[in-house]
Amino acid sequence: MKTELEQNILNIKKRIQSACLLSGRDPAEVKLLLATKTVSTQRISEALLAGETLIAENKIQELKEKFHPLSAIPHTNHFIGHLQTNKVKDLLKYNVSCLQSLDNMDLAHKLNNRLSLEDKKMDVLIQVNTSAEQSKFGLLPQELASFVEEVSTLEHLQVKGLMTIGLFTQDPLKIRPCFSLLKELQQQIAAENIPGVQMHELSMGMSGDLEIAIQEGATIIRVGTAIFGKRATPDSYYWNEKP
Repeated sequence: MKTELEQNILNIKKRIQSACLLSGRDPAEVKLLLATKTVSTQRISEALLAGETLIAENKIQELKEKFHPLSAIPHTNHFIGHLQTNKVKDLLKYNVSCLQSLDNMDLAHKLNNRLSLEDKKMDVLIQVNTSAEQSKFGLLPQELASFVEEVSTLEHLQVKGLMTIGLFTQDPLKIRPCFSLLKELQQQIAAENIPGVQMHELSMGMSGDLEIAIQEGATIIRVGTAIFGKRATPDSYYWNEKP
């Protein structure tokens, strides 16, 4: 008998599989990332013990609080929130393998310098603001190419792809252009053949719009609500939108 959480995970995986089949894609191309913001370590542990391996936080404080309770269960940590430069040292303390939200050179340099001191490298995804909302973090599409070129010179950062947060709307006609734009940008950057830069990953799509994201080429789907249940405050709060 499956628990409610295990059934929720199964339901999401069925949705991913169906979306892949309809899009002519291999379901193995799409990774499920559990967005664990506000979720207790007990619930996260249950998901990890059920076989999930990839989780991510939006806030350094939550990453810090949950690190030791979860450390006994093998898993991979990404960070998907806006990272302040004064938190770079903290990010490296908690075994984060990928920063999905790199969007400014000040942060890139500080992260690279810290990684250099610790003789480490880190995967990064470049966050792009595909919805043209002033409240959102992320590079403007026209800034992306030069930014990737500059980041590629930092030897401790390994660019693996792009990330975006689509519009918070239920209207697929408004969400789809955000995802199709990211795919287009991925192809443009890949065609540049910038040394040391890979464009394998597209992190986009959440609980409500994962099918559209997969149709448009997502390789990482970030799901929280559909697995762990609704939160007390809206998603936009946890995505650290600008005031």
